[in-house]
Amino acid sequence: MALILGTEYCKMDSNGRFKFPTAFKKQLASDDSRFVIRQGFTAECLELWTFDSFQIEVQMLSKRLNEFDLEDRKIIRQMTRANIVELDSNDRLMVPPERKSVLGNAKEIVLQSTGKCIEIWERNAYDKMNDNVDDLAELVNKRLGGQHELPSAGDAE
Repeated sequence: MALILGTEYCKMDSNGRFKFPTAFKKQLASDDSRFVIRQGFTAECLELWTFDSFQIEVQMLSKRLNEFDLEDRKIIRQMTRANIVELDSNDRLMVPPERKSVLGNAKEIVLQSTGKCIEIWERNAYDKMNDNVDDLAELVNKRLGGQHELPSAGDAE
């Protein structure tokens, strides 16, 4: 699974295309050109996953939820409601028309890595979201306080 790190500012054209940042592309396997875009669940942004990472995410989800339970089925349906997109010959990605409304008529977007995926934000919404983090140290202490050692990647399973 590709772990992409960083924050990149991009321009989006009127067709919903943006150049995938070189800094992110260098972090991918050389044959990674397929991605998955879905709406974020906790924020007004889109999530961009590598195709392989999204498959792993769906497999983990399927193991934890019962597809025959109506509530679990609803979760599965919403979390897999996504579009596959590919880099074009100019390393651009196109936001599918049904996902563009999340970004409004954005001309500037921000790609923010979360470790598992990359969030795609409209620039003003991104700045506003970051303005709402009053004291990050206090928040980290509240959520992780007393935990001196973070779990390693192998502990996550």
